[in-house]
Amino acid sequence: MTFTTRFAPSPTGPLHLGHAYSALLAHDMAVAEGGTFLLRIEDIDQSRARPEWEAQIYGDLEWLGLRWPQPVMRQSDRLPRYQAAMEQLTAMGLTYPCRCNRADIEAAAGAPQEGMPQFGPDGRIYPGTCRGRLPGAASGRDVIRLNMEKAVRAAEPGSFTETGPDHDGTHHLDPEQLISAVGDIILVRRNMGGSYHLSVVVDDADQGITHAVRGADLFEATQIHVLLQSLLGLPAPVYHHHRLIRDESGRRLAKRDDARAIAKYRAEGATPQDIREMVGLPPSSS
Repeated sequence: MTFTTRFAPSPTGPLHLGHAYSALLAHDMAVAEGGTFLLRIEDIDQSRARPEWEAQIYGDLEWLGLRWPQPVMRQSDRLPRYQAAMEQLTAMGLTYPCRCNRADIEAAAGAPQEGMPQFGPDGRIYPGTCRGRLPGAASGRDVIRLNMEKAVRAAEPGSFTETGPDHDGTHHLDPEQLISAVGDIILVRRNMGGSYHLSVVVDDADQGITHAVRGADLFEATQIHVLLQSLLGLPAPVYHHHRLIRDESGRRLAKRDDARAIAKYRAEGATPQDIREMVGLPPSSS
């Protein structure tokens, strides 16, 4: 199987130095192995995605010297694929509709028990208010959740290989950790064809990604993705969670941090090699 990496930005704002590092690293790893670097546009949230940001993604990455096969995968074209994956999980008896909003979840969570986690990789851990609702009760106002307790019983014990700097090695899924510290994740959001967790595992499998290169902030979510891969019969890539690019105060960069946008450095006369140096990558050999 060809060594294949990907960079999967959302067209919701300008790419910054953190994006540059992730894209360049994924590209460099693929080149070093004689493999393939793919681009994927994660535009499933059409309320925030903008064509002008997508166009700028292409321009910034091409300026950095990156090239990728065409056509580019766009999540907004793949809603039936996500629906099919969700229906597969529903047929296994693992999903339920949830009508709770954020305020409902906050109220239902109540006073936390000492030592019990309140937040996991999918945000506040859902207290299970709607867990007894049947799939047929879903309305357009509902999200669809995974019943984590049923899911870990249905899945084969899973593991994944990590090659990143902080967690290098083999990691085995802990069913109790998934139930208590992750909880019933959202598979399909309101007015969207899927959630990040569902779409990323389907997309990685369909693109033949062998090595998923992404930021260390997503390491804890990997247990969710490996569980879904097991349930859906999808292959698990090798994961490489890289360090995050941070500002002077130690905060990781966000799209609102326009001061570090790639486009701004371009406008000020920086070169692609300057960007590589800023993020701590060696000069390009090309």
